[in-house]
Amino acid sequence: MNRVTQNLVLTLLGCAVLWISAFSTTYLNYVKPGFRPFLIGAGAVLVVLGLIGLFQAIRAQEDVTGEGVREHPHDHDRPGASGHGPANGGGDSGDDGDSDRDGDGDGHDHAHGGPRVAWLLCLPVFAIFLIAPPALGSFAASRDDTPPPRDRTPGSFTPLTGTGAVEMTVGDFIGRAWDDDKKSLTGREVKLTGFVSPAKRKGQWYVTRMQIACCAADAFPLKVAVRGLQAPPTDTWVEVTGTWIPQTFGKMTTGVIYPQLTGKSLVRVDAPDEQYE
Repeated sequence: MNRVTQNLVLTLLGCAVLWISAFSTTYLNYVKPGFRPFLIGAGAVLVVLGLIGLFQAIRAQEDVTGEGVREHPHDHDRPGASGHGPANGGGDSGDDGDSDRDGDGDGHDHAHGGPRVAWLLCLPVFAIFLIAPPALGSFAASRDDTPPPRDRTPGSFTPLTGTGAVEMTVGDFIGRAWDDDKKSLTGREVKLTGFVSPAKRKGQWYVTRMQIACCAADAFPLKVAVRGLQAPPTDTWVEVTGTWIPQTFGKMTTGVIYPQLTGKSLVRVDAPDEQYE
């Protein structure tokens, strides 16, 4: 991989970063919204550096080619070049010298070229342009049963006002279910939006959202068990309306316990642009 190719890959990588951050919302599949300005800036810097390097590499190649032409004029243009004798011998010697220099030039290029495996650096660029990886879904949620950290203290929840079903995030529902001393969820209909993930217990499934602190690498699932409704296909985005089921522990349980919801209705919805909480 020569200098031209290296800078071309750098430019394409910058274009890919700009494509997912400045011209679409694809970046939300990987990081929080607050990182958008940094991604745009990083993509712009990569494009500028790649174009500058590409220009310099092309100019350097043109300079080398021009010097080679000036140093080795065509012998057949000189009088007597086609005859026999010392002039012709000198021409042969010059041809041999050209061959040697050409061979040295080839060796010089190979010495500074990179291994072919370096072309694998293009794969992330093609992946972003052709098959942008989606946000984490049920596959990731089913393989991480670590309960999320609680960032609220008991009694710090605002009262639920108004009538009818209250829209709230899955994380807010979980916090109120476990930590609200006033039990503000009791008897209130709520609406939760998330994707469907399967449950091991029969008769229930999970409405799920992934929560991230920085990027998809630190994501963990927020799950609410839904009972009384037929489970839609896995990874389907739904809006579930129902009421909280207060948890009672008759005996010590093992594993992670998720709050439960008695489902009243279900509507399929499109996946939001920002799929993480």
